[in-house]
Amino acid sequence: MLKFTEDHEWLKLDGDVATIGITQFAAQQLGDLVFIQLPDVGTKLAKGNAAAVVESVKAASDVLAPLDGEVVEVNGAIVNDPSIVNSDPQNTGWFFKLRLADTASADALMDEAAYKKLVGQ
Repeated sequence: MLKFTEDHEWLKLDGDVATIGITQFAAQQLGDLVFIQLPDVGTKLAKGNAAAVVESVKAASDVLAPLDGEVVEVNGAIVNDPSIVNSDPQNTGWFFKLRLADTASADALMDEAAYKKLVGQ
């Protein structure tokens, strides 16, 4: 199941673990990424708090935690090659995996149709 936030993150749910990244729309708005900082495995994140940092040729931005949980895996490939996020943000350009504190909390997030409406697509 794919969910989206108003802050342009996507989540792909698999049981109690969500794979998280930024949307195609966010990647296009940021432009070419030159630096990505990911959270450490084991970090406990609270919804709405900064989880990762992306820097592009245009600006630096925080990637927010979409839900409460604990980081169980990070995508080191995007740290070494941030352009992966630009070319494939909603697949190989994922940021981290979060073991959710409450899987039901994902129900409050947007589905793809609602997100596309938000960004005018």
